[in-house]
Amino acid sequence: MAFLPTTRAEMKERGWDCVDFAYVCGDAYVDHSSFGAAIITRLLEAKGFRVGIIAQPDWRRDDSIAVFGKPRLGFLVSAGNMDSMVNHFTVARKRRSRDAYSPGGQMGLRPDRAAIVYGNLIRRTFKDSPIILGGIEASLRRLAHYDYWSDTMRRSILLDSCADLISYGMGEHSIVAIAEALDAGLDIRDITFVDGTVYRADSLESVFDAEVLPAFEELQADRLAYARSFAVQYRESDPVRGKRLVEPYARDGALADAHGERYIYVVQNPPAAPLSTAEMDAVYRLPFERTWHPSYDAAGGVPALSEVEFSLTSSRGCFGECAFCALTFHQGRMVSARSHDALVQEAELLTQLPNFKGYLHDVGGPTADFRAPACERQLERGACANKRCLSPKPCANLRVNHKDYLRLLRRLRTLPGVKKVFVRSGIRFDYVLAEPDGGAAFTRELCEHHVSGQLRVAPEHVSADVLECMGKPPREVYERFAQLFARTNERLGKKQYLVPYLMSSHPGSGLREAIELAEFCRDLGYNPEQVQDFYPTPSTLATVMYATGVDPRTMNPVYVVRDSHEKQLQRALIQYRNPQNRALVREALAAAGREDLIGYDPKCLVQPVGKPEGVRAGGAGGRAGKQAGKQTNAHIGKRQGARVGKQGARADKQVAQAKQQQGAQVGKQGTQVGKQGAQAKPQQGVRTKQQQGVRTKQQQQQQGAIPQGSKSTASSKPAKHGAPRTSSSKRKHPPSR
Repeated sequence: MAFLPTTRAEMKERGWDCVDFAYVCGDAYVDHSSFGAAIITRLLEAKGFRVGIIAQPDWRRDDSIAVFGKPRLGFLVSAGNMDSMVNHFTVARKRRSRDAYSPGGQMGLRPDRAAIVYGNLIRRTFKDSPIILGGIEASLRRLAHYDYWSDTMRRSILLDSCADLISYGMGEHSIVAIAEALDAGLDIRDITFVDGTVYRADSLESVFDAEVLPAFEELQADRLAYARSFAVQYRESDPVRGKRLVEPYARDGALADAHGERYIYVVQNPPAAPLSTAEMDAVYRLPFERTWHPSYDAAGGVPALSEVEFSLTSSRGCFGECAFCALTFHQGRMVSARSHDALVQEAELLTQLPNFKGYLHDVGGPTADFRAPACERQLERGACANKRCLSPKPCANLRVNHKDYLRLLRRLRTLPGVKKVFVRSGIRFDYVLAEPDGGAAFTRELCEHHVSGQLRVAPEHVSADVLECMGKPPREVYERFAQLFARTNERLGKKQYLVPYLMSSHPGSGLREAIELAEFCRDLGYNPEQVQDFYPTPSTLATVMYATGVDPRTMNPVYVVRDSHEKQLQRALIQYRNPQNRALVREALAAAGREDLIGYDPKCLVQPVGKPEGVRAGGAGGRAGKQAGKQTNAHIGKRQGARVGKQGARADKQVAQAKQQQGAQVGKQGTQVGKQGAQAKPQQGVRTKQQQGVRTKQQQQQQGAIPQGSKSTASSKPAKHGAPRTSSSKRKHPPSR
């Protein structure tokens, strides 16, 4: 099957005089099922519609949007697989240098706030063409929202983009309904009945069964009003019991229109129903080319494809509800899954591709081991409005069953041409432990067949207060899973290790909580090279906490870090072993009143300012290595602990040699001085030699050569707390939750 047309010439080659829909996208054109644009356009094609692709148009030129002329039915607009502002900026609001969704990773091929810019460009060029927004940028900005990059409340993207409709969520049901309505001759302004859409209304005369949210102007004036509004939005984001929501906006100057209306209204219809298994199977069977458009070959292709090219999407939706994750608001809490047969057929297809090396990189979704709705009640009544399935502990009604997922993995790993099947999109370890056998059977099969060296997991933090804000399980749950993982690998004779992902500056985390996390890393013998700072992206619970200072579910106050320097301090604490962070670590510990962690004891995080770093590196190095061998066996690995021990022993030896050389040199200097003194005053020369040639233990302590109370500066004993294991792995795949 050929790519969809991207030029007028390709459109003509198909014998078309126009397209029904022009799909405008901020990403390069990749015809793969992991790219939303590919799914929507192939689905419309399968329904008989003619679709053309306008990928990354030059927004500075009006004619860039007129590739196919005026489409018969309208424009579909998406910023791409990522929010364009997240794509362009780091959490420190610094511009990124690379865009994985552009040819060759080139940055600058899409504008900031791409959906708004594209929408206005189309409206300026084709004034009466219907414009339908989709994709994650529009979905998460469908109502008023806090915008981290401008630190302001922004209006619904529907208004700022000049669009007619938003198709929010996963979009297959709603986009087909919209297309069929337009094809039947309905005016875009009359398409107000489709679930999973947002539209503008000039009055509420025809809006029924709606809950009216606070007006936008109230949200601007009172951030607590925004917290209350978002709590309603979050509660109603359910396809079974969700209500229609209305958000008023004052007209310019708060003037009434001819009918006395002072407001315009943004109306959000209830979410669309998730796809059934049969519908998901049909979507992923669409004739994707499974690669980027050949026009990108010269640039080296589109880097983002490499992460998903040989992966299988087995499910959608997530009832894990991590507060910092947007998936609950975008995909919903109800899980739907593809059939085993459909996944096996796709895997067989992958084995025939020329670049396939025998490895299926992932079989999963938002959470790999979620393959069905959390409970029977969800199918009839929807997800609970004020309860979570897993936090603070698994619900009594939760159905915990990994048997279906294990059967799927067994079928896949026995396929001809498949050497290994990895699970990289993440497992929820508290869900694993909720199995009747404590997760033993699943963990054994996971370790035996689907892990290669390391399993990335995401405890994210260890402080009880922070974990409660995150919606993550208590620290003890992660430690139980770590012990299970270690025991399982020991029995299997495998050296495989957990690599925990950690997050700094999440709402609820102050310096005290960051220090607790640093001590966790110290005791674990873990030195994370990369730590994820909390990123306040639109429409997550944690972002609302960041913007308002309260948890919208309870309206209880939450500590929030907004100062960039304190964010630096929290990050430095987690990476306290980095020499560049020592000054920041000392500052953070002093500010928190934890000077007890500044010193030479193995429990300390940093040495006092001006003291020789080699003492602790050597004297404590051996002890650190031994304990790291024990600690990291459970979490990181025996091999690293042994290597740390050797490094510590070498450091011991180097320090001892250095001190011997220093003592010998000082002794020579003392001898010379003594001889000189002997020539003048023999008795005084002896005293001079004793005073200058040999430093007493007390003098050494005063000058910082050895710590107070130490008997020796060098020790061959292995350390209790090992030198750190470093991890340079990036979050290319979501970790186990």
